[in-house]
Amino acid sequence: MDRDEIDEYVRRCQQLIESSPQMDEENTKVKLVQPFLELLGWDLYSTEVALEYTIPMASGSTHVDYALLVGDSPVVFVEAKPVRSTLSEAEVQQLRSYMRQELDVDWGILTNGKSFEVLTKNHNRNGGEEVSVVQFDLDDLAESPDVLELLTKESIRSGKSDKIAEQVAQTNQAIRYLRENEDSVTESVAEAVEREVGDLTVDIEAQSREFVQNLVSVLREQRHFVSEEPATESNVEGEERETNDTPDEIQPLESKVAGTISRQEIEGDPDSRVAVFPTKESGLPFLKENEAWGFVRVSSDFDYVAMYVTGDVQEVKYIAKVNDVVVPDEADLMREPLDYKDRAKIADGKKVIVFEPGSLYELEDPVPYESKYPQSLRYTTLGKLRTAKTTDDML
Repeated sequence: MDRDEIDEYVRRCQQLIESSPQMDEENTKVKLVQPFLELLGWDLYSTEVALEYTIPMASGSTHVDYALLVGDSPVVFVEAKPVRSTLSEAEVQQLRSYMRQELDVDWGILTNGKSFEVLTKNHNRNGGEEVSVVQFDLDDLAESPDVLELLTKESIRSGKSDKIAEQVAQTNQAIRYLRENEDSVTESVAEAVEREVGDLTVDIEAQSREFVQNLVSVLREQRHFVSEEPATESNVEGEERETNDTPDEIQPLESKVAGTISRQEIEGDPDSRVAVFPTKESGLPFLKENEAWGFVRVSSDFDYVAMYVTGDVQEVKYIAKVNDVVVPDEADLMREPLDYKDRAKIADGKKVIVFEPGSLYELEDPVPYESKYPQSLRYTTLGKLRTAKTTDDML
């Protein structure tokens, strides 16, 4: 695909979202989703794209927003949500149920115009269970457009998409194995080297371990956006959309969390803009020891940063006031950037958000998850954060 064309699509969509963040579903479809389908090579004005495609269900029938067809048979279902919404697990399950009704539909795309989740039927598992194979945002697309190769009309029709998905799954399996069995693989590599060349003056075990770790990094760089988390019944290759995941779990060298604070005690104008980021618990050491957050793309000004902790926590749990936004090399971090992130993920344009000293607090009354959570950067106001009963009230 043409990189300039992709860059122009991303730029145009980002401008539209920035100017109309509360865009409704119909405008999202026309201004964001349909240009995306055209970018993939599908002709909206031909018989290969059906709008409001009827799907027979046990209780009657329903409709999916778009069906992409080869001949008379649908092969991809696309479900669109308004840009102002957050993609939820319930909506993923809905798309799975749609795909299940049509034998030839091996692919599904759920999108709100800025976030995308792609499903495929895994015919090697549980009789063709619908699994999440890739998730990405517009910012990811600008950085690594190769993910679109999975979804183009040519790839879908030729079967290339199936091969790419299989390769991604195999790569993830290799990464998981190397991470979970690093000691035994290191020992096997060291024994093989000693057996072939005999004793050496270097530390063979240390060199072998570095080789195994570098191999994991190379495999990660070869596939973007897709998790190597262990498979579960409902999610084989899916991942949560988070902006900071440490390569290996680390402990904070020190905690710069100033203490706890109730949301009503946070000083500031209720209209102040708050950037809400998601993170796994493994991302908290970066937050705590640096009084900062990174490595992220930001294009708008905001006054505060709030952190939604995923996993078992599922709460907006931290708040801090923004002091500056800088490139990673200018941030006074406790460790080298590569100790926190793989090189491939510290790309040009990504920044570190530096907090005002002493402004990072843990919330005494964190905002609990209800049905919406920030799968990527979302914005709210300090007033909404103060009064929200659940995440649905602020996102």
